This record gives sequence, structure tokens and C-alpha cells, in this order.
Amino acid sequence: MDKIFLTALSVECIVGIWDWERRVKQTVIIDLEMAADIRRAALTDHIDDTIDYKRVSKRLLTFVGESQFQLVETLTEAIARVVITEFGVSWVKVRLNKRGAIRGARDVGIEVERRAEDYAGVAPLQQAQP
Repeated sequence: MDKIFLTALSVECIVGIWDWERRVKQTVIIDLEMAADIRRAALTDHIDDTIDYKRVSKRLLTFVGESQFQLVETLTEAIARVVITEFGVSWVKVRLNKRGAIRGARDVGIEVERRAEDYAGVAPLQQAQP
């Protein structure tokens, strides 16, 4: 399996359960791995034959930036759903880092792997979910 990756996409968003977290945007860092068969794109040298990672990153910047989830678990799951349902990816690994959330720890976060069949019959998310 070929993979396209996007590392350290930094986005400010509302995420958390505490009152102050509901008022102040915090930075989350997203790493993605997306399954892709890049052979056709390698032959044609055309962006339409692969996953356009610029489109993926722009969509996630907007989606995450407008979101207001309480849990990073919910946000991470929503990111996986967006990538699979909107970009036709068969498998994705999403790692979300809420750096500095725990005193004394540099990193804390969630990592999920999802497949297209996990969202079979599920509509794409059209806007950020409150």
C-alpha cells in the first residue's frame, strides 16, 4: 500500500471541557497518513490521479478551525470521517496532538486508524459539528 502523509498541520480551534477552553482557541497538531495507489499519478504526472494533499489540508484547516468539540477523541474521529468520506481515501491514520494539555508532558493526544467501510452509508460532514 502506498501512503501519502501530511505531518504537523497546526490549527487553532476550540476544544476542551473546561470553561476557559470553551473561550480560548488552542493549537492542535495533526498528522495524517492516507492510503493511496499512486501508480497512475506517477504515470500521468497529473494531480487529478492522486490525493490532492493541499485540498485535504485546506479542508482540515477550515473544518478544525471552525469546530467546537469538547473531546479530542471526537475531533480526531471527525477528521478521519472528513478525509475518508470527502476524499475517497480507503484508509487513514490520524494523530492529533494537543501539545501542552498536561503539565509536565510535552505531548498528549489521540491516534486512530479508520477504513472506508467504517463510514459506509455515512454522509460527509458538511460543516463543523458543535
